[in-house]
Amino acid sequence: MMQISKSGKTLTILVFILIVFGLVMLSSAGVVEGQKRFGSPSYYFLHQFLYGVLPGLALFLLFSRINYKFWKKIALPLLVAVIGLMVLVFVPGIGYGLRGAQRWLDLKIFTFQPSEVLKLSLVIYLAAWFSRRDGRIGERIQSLAPFLLVLGFVGVLLLSQPDMGTLVLVALIALSMYFFAGAKFSHFVVLILVAGILLGALSVVEPYRFDRLKAFFNPSSDKQDTSYHINQALLGIGSGGIFGLGFGQSRQKINFLPEPVGDSIFAIVVEELGLVGGAFLLSLFLALSLAMINIAKTVSNQFGELLVLGVTTWVCGQALINIFAISGMIPLTGLPLPFISFGSSALVSIMAGLGIVLNISRHG
Repeated sequence: MMQISKSGKTLTILVFILIVFGLVMLSSAGVVEGQKRFGSPSYYFLHQFLYGVLPGLALFLLFSRINYKFWKKIALPLLVAVIGLMVLVFVPGIGYGLRGAQRWLDLKIFTFQPSEVLKLSLVIYLAAWFSRRDGRIGERIQSLAPFLLVLGFVGVLLLSQPDMGTLVLVALIALSMYFFAGAKFSHFVVLILVAGILLGALSVVEPYRFDRLKAFFNPSSDKQDTSYHINQALLGIGSGGIFGLGFGQSRQKINFLPEPVGDSIFAIVVEELGLVGGAFLLSLFLALSLAMINIAKTVSNQFGELLVLGVTTWVCGQALINIFAISGMIPLTGLPLPFISFGSSALVSIMAGLGIVLNISRHG
């Protein structure tokens, strides 16, 4: 049996550290919200452990044993199947909505968010599609029609849910993988400009998205409404100082900060553990990124290389977007913080993707 590389071992260690860190922070951030909504202060911790960590670890270990080239064979049918699941969220009795968003499937025992699996299936599909171009990716931009059609269809589904944050991440993943595949620079610039214009337009046509932009550019305006979320997040971060208020001592999680177990959890991390804790978490994602880049350097074929770089962009790119947003450096996106935010579908999907990366580190 082929041995896991040094970078693969580093990856595994970092994954386990991030899982433990996430569970510990959820056990604190979710106390008030869990008691209020479900009558149990440990609800979020237990749910994440049972439906996120355990199945996630199972898939991580399983996928690390499956030869990664298998995924190239099923890339298209896998993507089609996941898109089918995304369509099902709009079917009455099957789809489940929350706070105006229609993003989940109600499986009775638990809910499932197909858009989280979409990220992995899209990375696999793009790695397969680009690698089959045999170095011809720099040809006429018209040859990218299949690539653009798939992204367009996925984009329409995400906007219908609506899930602008995931759409931004999907665009980042797709453009990054196009660049890694050897895109002609002029074509790459054109696509970035087009994507920027489209995302910018979509950000202003919906009132709630426009409110997020206004809150970003002027967070001191309307602190009780449009700017409330970011101001409460920044208050939590500022309250933490260098070393934090102490684990479990967050004040913002007590009915002040929206989504304390969701996309706002980084503010709780810094409030309780200080800038030291925030920097430690950021360093974990940086180390994870470097480990995967080192794995990509050892891969002997383009499919495996693109697959690793795609997962890297997905996981670490999403982490940076979340941290930057909740720190006020970019507009709020609603994207959760990988490993740390509550969400079993997200954690299981990420663990599956990292299991594939671990297998690539075995085979190269």
